[in-house]
Amino acid sequence: MANRSFGSVLGTTVLVLVALLMSGPVWAQDEEASAEEAEGVEEGQEAVLDTITVTATKREENPMEIPISLSVLNSDQMEIITTAGVDIRTLSGRVPSLVIESSFGRAFPRFYIRGLGNTDFDLNASQPVSMVYDEVVLENPVIKGMPLWDLDRTEVLRGPQGTLFGRNTPAGVVKFDSKKPSQERDGFARFSYGTYNTIDFRGAIGGPLSDTFSARLSLLYQGRSDWIDNKFTGENDAEGSYGTGAIRLQLLWEPNEKFSGLLNLHGWDVDGTARIFRENIMGPGSNQIASLFEFDEIWHDGLNEQDISARGGVLKLDYDFGNMTLVSVTGFETLDMFSRGDIDGGFGSDNPFAPPGTLPGGPIGPIPQESETADGIPDLDQFTQEFRLFNSEPDRLSWLFGLYFFKEDLSAFTNNYDSLTPGNPQAGFATQEQETDAWALFGSLSYDISDRWRIQGGIRYSDDKKDFAAERPEPVFQTPTLEPITVSTDDSFVTWDVSATYFLSEEVNIFGRVATGARAPSIQGRILFFPDFDFGQNPDNDGVTVADTEQILSLEAGVKTELLDRTLRFNLTGYIWETDDQQLTIIGGAANVAELVNADKVDGWGFETDIEWAPTPRWLSTFGLSYNNTEIKDDRLTVTGCALCTITDPVAPNGEFSINGNSLPHAPEWIFNGIVDYRLPFDNGGLFFGSLDWAY
Repeated sequence: MANRSFGSVLGTTVLVLVALLMSGPVWAQDEEASAEEAEGVEEGQEAVLDTITVTATKREENPMEIPISLSVLNSDQMEIITTAGVDIRTLSGRVPSLVIESSFGRAFPRFYIRGLGNTDFDLNASQPVSMVYDEVVLENPVIKGMPLWDLDRTEVLRGPQGTLFGRNTPAGVVKFDSKKPSQERDGFARFSYGTYNTIDFRGAIGGPLSDTFSARLSLLYQGRSDWIDNKFTGENDAEGSYGTGAIRLQLLWEPNEKFSGLLNLHGWDVDGTARIFRENIMGPGSNQIASLFEFDEIWHDGLNEQDISARGGVLKLDYDFGNMTLVSVTGFETLDMFSRGDIDGGFGSDNPFAPPGTLPGGPIGPIPQESETADGIPDLDQFTQEFRLFNSEPDRLSWLFGLYFFKEDLSAFTNNYDSLTPGNPQAGFATQEQETDAWALFGSLSYDISDRWRIQGGIRYSDDKKDFAAERPEPVFQTPTLEPITVSTDDSFVTWDVSATYFLSEEVNIFGRVATGARAPSIQGRILFFPDFDFGQNPDNDGVTVADTEQILSLEAGVKTELLDRTLRFNLTGYIWETDDQQLTIIGGAANVAELVNADKVDGWGFETDIEWAPTPRWLSTFGLSYNNTEIKDDRLTVTGCALCTITDPVAPNGEFSINGNSLPHAPEWIFNGIVDYRLPFDNGGLFFGSLDWAY
């Protein structure tokens, strides 16, 4: 009911808005803007490298003057990267030290920065990388799948950001800012088409509604047809499709020079194929792809589907008192989702308890235990409120203070299905409920000691509480039903940072930074299968495990430059970090169950470099390179074996496997990326452009 109401109101608003924005000389002004852009490309040596403004410190600044390792992608670069109908995972490897992956397809992205991340696939999982979209933290990993389009800029802040961005940021922050309404009329529409009927359409229109009101409407549709044949059922083009639609409406009110109010209403839906799993894709004792593998073929006896629907709103209020500015950001997000897949990736079963006449596991085999499951969120509500007060026109001293509130209510379930019985009936389910309440006080100071020296520091107090409940009303296989299991966590912590910058000249500076960060306690309650296989971690809670607060200490130093008359930017940062009680997800045992553990210590070190070079007004090249080395240091941390996997780790005295000395998962040592962009202006104001991008 709420979603239909939202769609009805928003649809009516869209029609009225488009009618208002289309009135007046809209496209004439767009042509003039295109002509000016083309002229700038032809003439403007000084326009070759644009001045960049970021909000990494929650106020507009030049990234050259911010003592943080960060990367910035502007709107043009994001259009290049996201044109082919891709989702947020396309950013993986596009900037130094950033990796994004998912086991849910186009949903549930998992972020890793400098090797720090979380492989947990539970619907209440927490991550050490925070995602901030239009100044609102998107906490749940499914909400983090919000599409990317009509963006002004993307910022990746590496290292702990515990002072200004708070909880769950020991690895860093990925920050997206959409294009905002203004008093200038503009609009665009872009369409691309590719193999498997892949479609990507995106467009926006914006401009004034009156002298004090302006608006911007942004639309997105991405789609693809089924293209994967199911050889088991004999159905061609059975899986692989998706359809993603998104809309964002922004209204800006500026009644005077002191006050502004920005309302952002948005929604997005995904419908299509969930993650495709493939049985025994790698042979025993090998990391090579099996010879029978074909990328456009599967042999599934289970069903596959995914549906996500999300709605949200942001209200930002700014008031300038003259010497200081007060900002309020209120955010609300709601989501429901359902994702079902054939987890064993094949057909049949080699389970000795399978019904008579069951086919052996195939096509490669064996399949020790058939598995077809679904995860769902019938209800997720997130509310955030932040107040910030900062001095508007600082001389030598800049300060910022803030207050932050976060509340999330999550309901989730996991279903099991019998893929060996016609119709694949449901055969067991479990439910989860989690309520999270958090609040924080934070402050930051920056002081120019001289024309060359600047020092900066910040501190944040955070309080975090979770209440979790899980039960299994319908058993799976031989497991009993489980009455509600309740677990609570409550912790508070202080994070801080101190940095110094020395300006060698207007074009070159060096910086050093020491920072701490923390990830609040996490709870894992995937109790659908075999709760007795919990590695002895939490026998009283039948498979529910809790990880304590994770803390990090990070040191980094670097150099930032703008050289050759601002045609070359070169940034280089080296870092070293150590975590205490890092939260890790381990999977193993007879049922391959997932559990949370704390590793005593994990160390990491490496470097990152960004290069942006414009040899001529028509050419622009961007390159990034990073090296990351991570190591788990906990000689008591062991895990059980994992089904048919070949494990090369040493065997511990308890018969399990030691992961002491291992690197973190999804932490590649080398990442290399680049974008080369060429633009050729025409005399009539048109512009031809070609781009090449890659990531390793």
